[in-house]
Amino acid sequence: MYGAYHGKDGLVSIAKDIHTKAKTLSQGLQQLGLKLNENPFFDTLCIDASTLDTLGLKALLEENQINLNFFIKDKIIIAIDQTTSLEDLKTLVDLFADFLEKDSPILKETTEVDFGKLGRTSDFMNHKVFKDYHTETELMRYIKGLERKDLSLNHSMIALGSCTMKLNAATELLPLSWPEFGGIHPFVPKEQAQGFQKLISELEKDLSTCTGFYATSLQPNSGAQGEYAGLMVISAYHKTNGQGHRNIALMPASAHGTNPASAVLAGMKVVVVKNLENGHIDLEDLKEKVAQYKDNLACLMVTYPSTYGVFDEEIKEVTELIHQNGGQVYMDGANMNAQVGLTNPANIGADVCHLNLHKTFAIPHGGGGPGVGPICVAKHLAPFLPSNANIKTGGENAIAGISSAPYGSALVLIISYTYIKLLGPDGLKKSTQTAILSANYLKSQLEKHYNVLYQNHNGAVAHELIIDFRPFKAQSGIEVVDVAKRLMDYGFHAPTVSFPVAGTLMIEPTESESKQEIDRFISALVEIRKEIEEIETGKADKENNVLKNSPHTLEQISGDNWDFPYSRQKAAFPLEWIKERKFFASVNRIDDAYGDRNLVCACVPTEAYQ
Repeated sequence: MYGAYHGKDGLVSIAKDIHTKAKTLSQGLQQLGLKLNENPFFDTLCIDASTLDTLGLKALLEENQINLNFFIKDKIIIAIDQTTSLEDLKTLVDLFADFLEKDSPILKETTEVDFGKLGRTSDFMNHKVFKDYHTETELMRYIKGLERKDLSLNHSMIALGSCTMKLNAATELLPLSWPEFGGIHPFVPKEQAQGFQKLISELEKDLSTCTGFYATSLQPNSGAQGEYAGLMVISAYHKTNGQGHRNIALMPASAHGTNPASAVLAGMKVVVVKNLENGHIDLEDLKEKVAQYKDNLACLMVTYPSTYGVFDEEIKEVTELIHQNGGQVYMDGANMNAQVGLTNPANIGADVCHLNLHKTFAIPHGGGGPGVGPICVAKHLAPFLPSNANIKTGGENAIAGISSAPYGSALVLIISYTYIKLLGPDGLKKSTQTAILSANYLKSQLEKHYNVLYQNHNGAVAHELIIDFRPFKAQSGIEVVDVAKRLMDYGFHAPTVSFPVAGTLMIEPTESESKQEIDRFISALVEIRKEIEEIETGKADKENNVLKNSPHTLEQISGDNWDFPYSRQKAAFPLEWIKERKFFASVNRIDDAYGDRNLVCACVPTEAYQ
């Protein structure tokens, strides 16, 4: 949106302004006898500080509320941006002059721009989107137009299993716009951000309490990055104990989908453990794998409750077996929405877990982030929590930084902090109970019409459930993707499709949804079952039917030509309540996963850069 608003000309103007200010500052500092980098620069100056009293200079600058980069030995780094004024530059040069006990030079603002061979010659940003929205009014309407195409939580529930699309309350989001938080640089000295430090410290403590662990690192920027961080901590622990050869990561087939990739990135070899038909870990297969790999066993990666939507009732026996054979237990925290206040990773015998703050703890999920995937660890792993090159974090034997910033996406931590403080222990527990209750209410209604795959010996699920649509294909030709598309006609985003089991929907209602909304979702799936039955009985055509043709767009419904063997009413308004909250998809089907499997290369050949 920044690029769309300013366009090519706007960005070039901003860039020239930044560069000329940097050049103006460079000339002023050089007049004071300071040696600067000679290479072409854009916005950043590097001063040779090998002969300067950098501690004294730093103190003088901070006394005048200016932070420069002193992190690199014998260097001072200064970065200019579009908010830097000429007055700011004058103040900075005057302070350098005072420190060097020299007369302050008169700054003459230069307009010269010359990047030599590094200057850009190719054209860019020629798409229409970068030319049409250069007023706030037009940009606002453009954004609103995009929003109208997006089926989001402000329309209806998004029951994505394992992704926990829950309410992100306005009260939690509001402080993100406050400059007192948003205006703080990630590397600002801790003493200049004591309020933020208190928030970070309390959130670490609260997350440690929720998980039953000793310490927390907020540095990982996503759930997958948290997995990687946790595994690197485990590897560091083994190396410290002279067990650096341990590199086998066991994981059940029911583990979260990103676990294998994270283990490989961490230098481990993945060995999969079978699951039983009821979704539980196959203990016999686990025992065989542990016996086979015990000398090199690094860890078990287990998701609890599993991605099958069940609490594995033998979990403590599983974790104890791993510990007996020298391994550590990594618990994937993707499903902590079913644990908080009822149990915790430490209680089941885990040593480390990551938490998806963008799931359980209410940070918005999707749209590219920002996610936060902190890790919480038992006491023996705390010394290995990740460090940062500029701001000290982690333990005494800290692993290298997992992300560049010391506390990851620190600004959005405010959301989870507020979520926890507003709910308190009782509210957090009730949230978990409500999420589990909602899932089991869904199960009790939907199992009358569909097959629910996994449940425990009491016939209960955890916070999510899996519905099997595979049986419908042979008789009606209907596949799970047809149901997913048809749900859009009912105003619902599809639940998770074909994960962890192909041909299924994994549904997670969360604690945020009212019974009325859950009942609407149930009524949609019940009506879809009737539509499938019409195909099974021959009442509807096997190829040309409401499911295969869904979703139906406004253009189709309102067009002059309607050549489907069913009514517009059936296509767009199959249930009465839909009229009050109708959402029309912008497009019909394109090609499902065809584009993912048949890539079209638009890569510029290497020769073009010569």
